[in-house]
Amino acid sequence: MSAPSELPADLDRTDPEGEIAARAAAYRNWGRWGADDRLGTLNHIDDAKRIEAAGLVRTGRAISLAQSFDTAGPQKGWRRRTNPVHTMTDTGVDAERANQGFPHGMGGADDVIAMPLQCSTQWDGLGHIFDHGMAWNGRRAGDVVTSEGDLVTGIEHAASVVVSRGVLLDVGRHLQPESGELPDGYAITAADLDACIAAQGESARVGRGDIVLVRTGQYARTRREGWGDYAGGPAPGLSLTTAGWLHRTEIAGIATDTWGFEVRPNEFDVPAFQPLHQVVIPNLGLTIGEMWNLEALADACAAERRYDFLLSAAPLPITGAVGSPINPVALL
Repeated sequence: MSAPSELPADLDRTDPEGEIAARAAAYRNWGRWGADDRLGTLNHIDDAKRIEAAGLVRTGRAISLAQSFDTAGPQKGWRRRTNPVHTMTDTGVDAERANQGFPHGMGGADDVIAMPLQCSTQWDGLGHIFDHGMAWNGRRAGDVVTSEGDLVTGIEHAASVVVSRGVLLDVGRHLQPESGELPDGYAITAADLDACIAAQGESARVGRGDIVLVRTGQYARTRREGWGDYAGGPAPGLSLTTAGWLHRTEIAGIATDTWGFEVRPNEFDVPAFQPLHQVVIPNLGLTIGEMWNLEALADACAAERRYDFLLSAAPLPITGAVGSPINPVALL
């Protein structure tokens, strides 16, 4: 049986079910790390990879790759995804009025935040997406995620894992050198990714245990023009046909500067929704990041002409969560 085509032109645009199924079967990693596995492709990160990554720190410059977490974010309420609500429970005004009940003039401030775990820069956990009722590693979805949370692959299991060599693939600048921004609806292919690596040079090589960051430039456009339909609307992103590339490179994770990681609208003429998610999360066990702010990093990488770095992107150890907000930091 031949591998599915990596050419978007070969997709049967009337058959998302068949195209998804072919890639799920071809690239499924179930059992690869044992029946009890909770990490999927994050298993590709080992001590040697982290030592390699630590050796990439040359200037000590630290760059946050997070968008802001505030009420001015991109969310519109789809499926109850709202922007963060930050509330002060104690303030400086309370302290000045000495109404906090503390002795000898002491005062303080406290606050609380309420937000969906996937409202801004975040990781999708392995319990986030299912394929025909099946979760990562061939488990029944209902046995994995219940009203009590993800009982098997909760994001807390990755809390000390996601430190590795990061690689920026600035596909936006590679394909659109004048604007640095791919148009909405552009489907990034495996050939595009390989060509970007070749153009950027040896520091952009991609291999086992790496975390790949794909810059499309869409987030930069929102900073200039406003959020628009950033959350759920048309966007550049990875083609379904990149599933084979994501599998054979043995990367540990991948993140983009867009809301949904894959190209939107999706590549079919009939109703389809996030088909690449359906292939790579429950079948490959791939950890996916979305809504990362890659602008300062892209500028730094272009200036230094090197595209790899130490990346620390630990999720919060929220017990049973199927995703987590993060503040990823690249160290150059």
